[in-house]
Amino acid sequence: MGITGQSPDSVAEPVASLLIYANAFFVGGVIMGFEMLGSRYLFPYFGGGMGTWAGLISTVLVALTVGYLGGGAIVDRHPSPRVIAVSIAAAAVYLALIPLTADRVMSSILRSIGEGPAGVLLASAVLLLLPLSLLGALSPVAVRLLIRSTSETGRVAGLVYGISTIGNVFGTLFTTFALIPTIGSRSITYLFAGILALCSASLFLTTRVRTAAAPRI
Repeated sequence: MGITGQSPDSVAEPVASLLIYANAFFVGGVIMGFEMLGSRYLFPYFGGGMGTWAGLISTVLVALTVGYLGGGAIVDRHPSPRVIAVSIAAAAVYLALIPLTADRVMSSILRSIGEGPAGVLLASAVLLLLPLSLLGALSPVAVRLLIRSTSETGRVAGLVYGISTIGNVFGTLFTTFALIPTIGSRSITYLFAGILALCSASLFLTTRVRTAAAPRI
């Protein structure tokens, strides 16, 4: 039997819902934008050939799988926007540290493992795996928070993943054709970190919106 009333864990307030959908777009944009940018970090050490792109794409897919599974498991136990807000904030911090450490880390991997598949995969994992896993958790968390009844599960899930995919497309194209030709990789990384910080802050705001809107006894 379907749930006819509002689930206590759902986000019914229009402002809170809008913020979560907006986060699906912007986080999706950062995910693919940083994948494109990752090639710039790897290129000086591992080249820009098919092997490098295979390592990047594979790492992104693994990271998203980890994020989907982890986010889905965690939100069932802790159904709150704070869960994904903390995750996105951690990803923002990680990205902010990359410009300061990337050269040293990439050089160390190249010296110790070489430029073959193992080196490319390790370098890609160090660069992308943790932050994109943290960001990948957004979609299942968003679906869980936005669903108010079982009858709208498919619509909400489709909307969240559709908006996130549109963000992926935008992030890919905007990063490739607008950002990379005009500003440096490190500046773009800091920009992405800043966007994620704002996304995290907005999700903490949804928690306050839900608290303020909760019925008082």
